[in-house]
Amino acid sequence: MTAETDRLPRRDVRGRDTVLRRLLLSGLLLGGLAFSGVQAQDTPLTAQKPAQSKSSAANTPKPLTDAEKQTLKTLFSKVRPATLRIEQCDNTVPGACDEPDGIGSAVLISADGLALTAYHVVEGASKLSAQTVDKKRYAVEVVGYNDQDDLALLRVSVPGGTPFLPIASARPSVGDAVLAVGNGGGTFLQPKTGRLTGLEANAGPGGATFPPGTLQMSAPLVPGDSGGPILNVRGELTGIVSYISISREKGPASFAVPVTASDARLVDLRAGKKLDAPIIGIGLNGTFTSLLTIDATDFKRISDLLKLGDTPGAFFTSVNQGSPAEKAGLQPLQLNDRNQRISGDIVTEVNGKRIINFDEFQYTVRSYKPGDTITLTVLRNSKPLMVKLTLIGRSQTQR
Repeated sequence: MTAETDRLPRRDVRGRDTVLRRLLLSGLLLGGLAFSGVQAQDTPLTAQKPAQSKSSAANTPKPLTDAEKQTLKTLFSKVRPATLRIEQCDNTVPGACDEPDGIGSAVLISADGLALTAYHVVEGASKLSAQTVDKKRYAVEVVGYNDQDDLALLRVSVPGGTPFLPIASARPSVGDAVLAVGNGGGTFLQPKTGRLTGLEANAGPGGATFPPGTLQMSAPLVPGDSGGPILNVRGELTGIVSYISISREKGPASFAVPVTASDARLVDLRAGKKLDAPIIGIGLNGTFTSLLTIDATDFKRISDLLKLGDTPGAFFTSVNQGSPAEKAGLQPLQLNDRNQRISGDIVTEVNGKRIINFDEFQYTVRSYKPGDTITLTVLRNSKPLMVKLTLIGRSQTQR
């Protein structure tokens, strides 16, 4: 994770223990919050907050039946030729793709070489290559993307007659058997199966980081599977793998952006639209990421330790160089050697809307567009301050 990408990583990896982490764990009992080393940096969100998941975390999915396993095994052999390994490398340079800068997955959806993947798989790549099941490589062009929903449409120079997959016309249901095909863990276009365990799933640490209808699956996906297809038993595309969470307590969880044939986002992508997420340029890093969604009561508990003040709000631990936040003079949290605040702004409102935590701060910002000017109400040294700034698109930080 870097300041330039300004996005939650699509993998939640546990961080090493720190003095501050031990302090928070011993001084607070925050109702099951799991501290991790992931960074929340001005995460792209959708403008509409996902509803409560329609599945229960307490409900363990039933194992696939032998009949379902056989169906998915047969299906895999049919759909595999329509799936792709996406590599960040220049396939015109001999040997350049032997060790690509990044690896992900994708799926062909048309006879003329259009393919869907997750935007974070291709984001910022200067050169891209697609490898088909016969291990031949082809040039890739990014036609359009939707940063907020982590979708990208590619044009791949595959030969005519290369298979492609249909997109489902209806949404799936919880309990459906699903097949994923990807390149996780160094494999090459391999299957993983499971059940759909949630619709409107709360993916990501903040729970509001993905579009309405987000799918959650029991399929054991790993990094490298991102961008690959989620297929129903009819071989229809129902989602694109976007987020893979790994924790000591809960193990892996897999999430996908839902797609249907009538999806308006696909119309925009085919038209070549490149939709950036708006950002301010702030981060909540390391141990503090686990405090994304704290309520007013827990804020006060934390404040007793860190001396954050009496008014709950959003604090942050980094400001990106050249960002709207830096230009507006926003100040990140700074602690002394006793882990107590010596400086740092607390944001309490966005355009008059009250916010309590970093997650609410991010989500409210995402209801605007790049180019919009917003006004933040900030507490600095316990005194209110109005700060105006103009949002930029996330790709502008990568130039």
